[in-house]
Amino acid sequence: MFKQFLFVILFIGIQIQFGFSQENRVINLFPEGTKLHGNIPYNGDTLKKHLLDIYLPPNASGKVPLVIWIHGGGWLSNDKYSDLGYMKQTVAEIINQGYALASIDYRFSTQAVFPAQMLDCNRAISYLYDHADKYGFDTDSFALMGFSAGGHLASMVGLSKNNSVDSFFMPGSSRDFKVKAVVDFYGPADLTLFPGANDPKSPEGLLIGAAPLDRPDLAKAASPVSYVDEKDPPFLIIHGEKDDLVSPRQSQLLNAWLQVKGVPSELIIVKDAPHFGSMFDVESIRTKVFDFLKNHLE
Repeated sequence: MFKQFLFVILFIGIQIQFGFSQENRVINLFPEGTKLHGNIPYNGDTLKKHLLDIYLPPNASGKVPLVIWIHGGGWLSNDKYSDLGYMKQTVAEIINQGYALASIDYRFSTQAVFPAQMLDCNRAISYLYDHADKYGFDTDSFALMGFSAGGHLASMVGLSKNNSVDSFFMPGSSRDFKVKAVVDFYGPADLTLFPGANDPKSPEGLLIGAAPLDRPDLAKAASPVSYVDEKDPPFLIIHGEKDDLVSPRQSQLLNAWLQVKGVPSELIIVKDAPHFGSMFDVESIRTKVFDFLKNHLE
């Protein structure tokens, strides 16, 4: 319970630093000339959690690839600005490499339990796909990037999109969009394997509305490993060696399942790295990320 408490406090702290009021400051993380389309409602309603931001590279010509950024926070905190602040070199490089970036919000588990978060992510991506001509996106070059809970959601979207359950996760969403690549930073892969799996008040318990071990059916439905098949997009998975909130074994398990099914996948364990932080925004990691995106988007 103490670690779970620290988890929540940690991400609420990030939210205060890079919260909704930070839109003008966040744009300063991007190269000069980056074009911001902010607070776009993607679900046709007025919910604050149904907004996304789009950052376009300056002087873009033709259709550009799109990186869709899904923030972390235990499914119960943070927002579409949160991760940008501590990944500022990666954020700048996305634009410098000629990609567009979309950062999305989704409902917290304290507002609505799973699959609400999946429904929101799919609706946001559908909006980006359906309005690709307006913003200049190449609809054949969509990649997902997520951190912690955002890595979980990015993996869930990428893995379930071609699965028979996608109709359940995508009511009202475009069925046409394709995910060409997923970059998963230390996202949960199997909710039943968490130390708090018997606690309904743990972050993963709050996500599904029950302790995962009490409702293994719900935990399975919300676990990325449940949807791996040979039709899935390539994955780059990055995890801290000393992550004590989401064990590196979660990423090792997902990577193993992807490889068993023949899906291109690479797992990078970052030596001595904790759950999140600047150790993931170093040149060696950025090189891996952008080599991966170049190979699968361009």
